[in-house]
Amino acid sequence: MPDVTFHPFEIAFCGFSNSGKTTLISRLVSLFSESYSVGYYKHGCHRFDIDREGKDSFVVRQSGARAVMVSDPEKHALISTGSSDLFLEKTGLLHVDFLLVEGLKELPLPKLVLIDHDHKILDLLANKTLKNVIALVTADPASIPDTYGFPVFHRDRIEDIAAYILAFFHSTVTRRPLFGLVLAGGKSERMGEDKALLAYHTQVQIQHTATMLLKQCKEVYLSCRSDQQSSYVKYGIPLMLDGYLDIGPLGGLLSAQQRFPDASWLVTACDLPFLDHSLISELTAERNPFSFATAYRHADRKPEPLCTLYEPKSRLPLLLRHATGNNSLRSFLEDSPIHYLSVKDPRYLHNINTPEERKQVIKSLSTRGKTQ
Repeated sequence: MPDVTFHPFEIAFCGFSNSGKTTLISRLVSLFSESYSVGYYKHGCHRFDIDREGKDSFVVRQSGARAVMVSDPEKHALISTGSSDLFLEKTGLLHVDFLLVEGLKELPLPKLVLIDHDHKILDLLANKTLKNVIALVTADPASIPDTYGFPVFHRDRIEDIAAYILAFFHSTVTRRPLFGLVLAGGKSERMGEDKALLAYHTQVQIQHTATMLLKQCKEVYLSCRSDQQSSYVKYGIPLMLDGYLDIGPLGGLLSAQQRFPDASWLVTACDLPFLDHSLISELTAERNPFSFATAYRHADRKPEPLCTLYEPKSRLPLLLRHATGNNSLRSFLEDSPIHYLSVKDPRYLHNINTPEERKQVIKSLSTRGKTQ
């Protein structure tokens, strides 16, 4: 997530005291929360405590604990002594769709500037002290000169301000490339031959799958091990060599995210002969870019990790899970805020692993071709 302070979708509300920052944010959160999960980051110069004197957390922290976590089934809070940890803050906020920040006008966050009664904050705009301003909010839009060059909203036009913020976030998505990744790094031990080079259609599977992905993606890469290069290079698909070995499909995705960290990745396995373009196009059309991923879910409610659109914000939690020894993409989907789609025909996502299954697929595809 390049050029991100706390969250891939963040916006700061800046202004002097009593300019209405908290009131505006509260009204926006009430509106947004009908459809989105919203985070709030408050930065101020005043000291605060969330554990009251006499409580267990207070007693233990007073005894010298530098970090205390309190938790119940619905809420969790970490109280850490010392300077703030940006990495900890970033990982703790990723689970929300987007983040509204109050204050921090000195940081390079995109900013909505609230104009105070005396217009004093306009001096900061005039001398260009405030950076990354995207819009102004005031009680009297007519009093703001056009020379500043920013959209100006009345502070009570909450729906207009919300629509502008969402449009700003979606413009971030449109600037982000969508790449395709065909996973072909498996050893195909049960099949007895390379599943990526089987031909159920007019092309071998890696070509067939890459051709479908190219209809939706700017570029498509073939994920494989270095010892597979000679087998695949002749098919003309750019190769993405695994930098994380022996951890399954996660290694291919992490390698791709490492090379292009600002890209979204539409990931498919190479052994899905029934996969068709309608399923892939639905993933892109119905994606939720604020989520960690958009994925299909089987009838048994289990997510399908190998036909999924992973957003850039998934990279950090995936790396952390890998560091703890959890390399399961399905487990990641089960534990994370994911936008799910239903599969109309379960065969679309049926992967083929054995010669017997291959024979059945060829027969089924032949029969389906004759009836169409």
